[in-house]
Amino acid sequence: MLKQHPRALSYIFFTEMWERIGFYTLMAILVLYMDRVLGWSDSRKGDWYGLFLGLCYFFPLVGGWLGDRVFGRLKTVRAGAVLMALGYVGLALSSASQTITFSLGLLLVAIGTGIFKVNMSVLVGNIYQDRPQLRDAGFNIYYMGVNLGAMVAPLIATLNNAVFNSYHLSFWVAAVGLVLALLIFQAGRSRLLSADDLRQKNSGQKKTDGQLTPASAAERERLLPAGTAQPAADISGRILALIILFAIVILFWIAFYQNGFALTLFAARSTVLKSWLRPETYQFFEPFFILVLTPVLLLLLDRLRRRGKEPSTPRKIFLGMIFMTAAMFIMVVACLKGGNQDQNIMSPLWLISTYFVVTIAEILISPMGLSYVSKVAPATISGLMMGGWYLAISFGSYGSGLLGKFYSRLAHHQFFLLLAALLALAALLVGLSIKKLERYS
Repeated sequence: MLKQHPRALSYIFFTEMWERIGFYTLMAILVLYMDRVLGWSDSRKGDWYGLFLGLCYFFPLVGGWLGDRVFGRLKTVRAGAVLMALGYVGLALSSASQTITFSLGLLLVAIGTGIFKVNMSVLVGNIYQDRPQLRDAGFNIYYMGVNLGAMVAPLIATLNNAVFNSYHLSFWVAAVGLVLALLIFQAGRSRLLSADDLRQKNSGQKKTDGQLTPASAAERERLLPAGTAQPAADISGRILALIILFAIVILFWIAFYQNGFALTLFAARSTVLKSWLRPETYQFFEPFFILVLTPVLLLLLDRLRRRGKEPSTPRKIFLGMIFMTAAMFIMVVACLKGGNQDQNIMSPLWLISTYFVVTIAEILISPMGLSYVSKVAPATISGLMMGGWYLAISFGSYGSGLLGKFYSRLAHHQFFLLLAALLALAALLVGLSIKKLERYS
């Protein structure tokens, strides 16, 4: 099955994997570092957590513009990786008495992450312009690279904390991960040049694996600027469909990014502690489940596609909202069973089962959302529209920090019940907008 995919995907896969090792090593310990080393309150932690994640997904707007108009995809990706590496060094040099380097480090990581991720996502979409039927599967494979890095990262953080009792060592490991990502990306440069929009703008042909391949008629129409072959009304309709999706998924990300805040605090304060299972370790399970479940999902979707029964991308997103709502109800029950007491008495299975259901939701929403944007966005603003997807994540992740501040103020089951209600609303809105969203997918 992988032989059908462009060779450039392997370089993107491993570049993203090492970049995510760096980022998710930070995410596994960020709240714990602010709690145990910096000594900050839950309210202050929530502010910084939400602000950091919000900036990570705000800067893709800048990154999309830089990739579209200024430097091209490849140079912008390299610049983002360098900024992230410097940011992790700043975090490694921080302490309770040296919070300036902590703040500066987080800012550099946020900027670097933003301009890196959006252009990597556009590159994935671009390498499938001559085989659009494989784009959803390609984004799923790409997402496996993301989650392979995300799975390894908490284990690195756990090992460093258990053996060396050092969060700072984890920050240094994150910096090394970015250096390796840069080296792999540079090794694949010749395969990726054809996917750089600044070099191959609005061409009727696409260069794939060293050869020129005619683009499909539908793809050529999407690539043409407004006023040539694509009516202005079609372009505005595509943009409107994307804006609708962006607005709805904000609610999903508010709940999803509790994995690094409320769920981490639940792990630290309510779950039985074991020498091999620390609070930072729980973030291993979600990417682990993604790596296990994604091949199964790809096989299932491939069979459905062959039969002409594959659900549309918007319908996959709708199902993801339903699963995410169910995950929050699991936490409601866990809190009512004893998690509200903030005593380390709860079985790890509560969190592990929650992460399992969250994983199903994430597979159905995150890579599918990226795929939807790459298919629907007008080519002349593809980077900007991909930046819009990340801007929605920015609002949602910032909202996760603002809402997370209430984890200690409300009974915990009420907190997760509120999240479930927001997700049920999101599912309803997707359902009501399904025809509009399917028109261009």
